[in-house]
Amino acid sequence: MSSPIAFLKGHGTENDFVIVPDPENAVDLSPAAVAALCDRRAGIGGDGVLHVVRSAAHPEAREMAAEAEWFMDYRNGDGSVAEMCGNGVRVFARYLQHAGHVAEGDLAIATRAGVKTVHIAKDGDITVGMGRARLPEGDVTVTVGERSWPARNVNMGNPHAVAFVDDLAHAGNLYAAPPVSPASAYPDGVNVEFVVDRGPRHVALRVHERGSGETRSCGTGACAVAVATARRDGADPAVTGTPATYTVDVPGGRLVITERPDGEIEMTGPAVIVAEGEIDPEWLTHALG
Repeated sequence: MSSPIAFLKGHGTENDFVIVPDPENAVDLSPAAVAALCDRRAGIGGDGVLHVVRSAAHPEAREMAAEAEWFMDYRNGDGSVAEMCGNGVRVFARYLQHAGHVAEGDLAIATRAGVKTVHIAKDGDITVGMGRARLPEGDVTVTVGERSWPARNVNMGNPHAVAFVDDLAHAGNLYAAPPVSPASAYPDGVNVEFVVDRGPRHVALRVHERGSGETRSCGTGACAVAVATARRDGADPAVTGTPATYTVDVPGGRLVITERPDGEIEMTGPAVIVAEGEIDPEWLTHALG
């Protein structure tokens, strides 16, 4: 990399991302480069990288190009590849609007988890179609210190264990992954949400994301929590024929989750672009040293 690379910084409920616009897929973003960019002390800092590529230019997205012009090549902060990031999709859509590629209204964004439908509202909030939840059978238990809670197993394309607690402080420091049993329920690890009630159809959460620790927000986690809370409350839109909407407070803000009778889940929340600039290629080369 010999020339400067454009970047932006954005966040959705304080889930923050380095955005790298690269329409023709010309930038080689190695895992080490992603990790260097996301380093909060020696790099730009972020929970992940949103690599913005035209679907037709990326081998993993070409088959989706007819449905969605743009592909969200999402990478976790440690450099690993991820299928989907709900907050990331909103920030990705905000970037496309910021850059003049799209306007208010509906659009489609290609991800490794398929094409996601997105709506940019006039009031600024962005709604993302998050797909359907699966509720695997079997009892799951989450433990922190000497406390244990039964948890609901919810899969949003990634695995979640949702535990209802009396106080969010009971989740502990969340530096390490809370033990979940049986381990066989989550062979590839799990995101763990701790949830308290705030009012009618209003909850708050803290989350330990696998591979990241505690984060300020988790979009798929908020969806999993809304579904688990609805089932706890006896609300199943597929049975009642009525959508179930929950307000979910995350440490970084507020999301509104609606599960429709057809099972589709929509997440609405803010997305903000906070800065843009250029990555110094000499710094990146040195960082990868």
